[in-house]
Amino acid sequence: MADDEEIAVYDEVEIEDMTYDETLQIYHYPCPCGDRFEIALMDLQDEATDIAVCPSCSLMIRVIYDLDNLPKPDFDPSGSKPADQQVPVAA
Repeated sequence: MADDEEIAVYDEVEIEDMTYDETLQIYHYPCPCGDRFEIALMDLQDEATDIAVCPSCSLMIRVIYDLDNLPKPDFDPSGSKPADQQVPVAA
């Protein structure tokens, strides 16, 4: 995020307080609306954003984390996958 942009966040949360979904590679944290804030591991690794959003309301939280402590991605960064590898799909 650009330093000159100020985003109103609901809270700042340590990544250790969030739940990590290894299958989806997304961090979750409960939102007061009853849904949950979400941020993708890839976004954190790319340092593209540190803001997790709730898909059901307008609240956002800032995720406090150390880049060196993030899990390694399960996929090849080049985007190529073996043809015989199955990809999980949500129903």
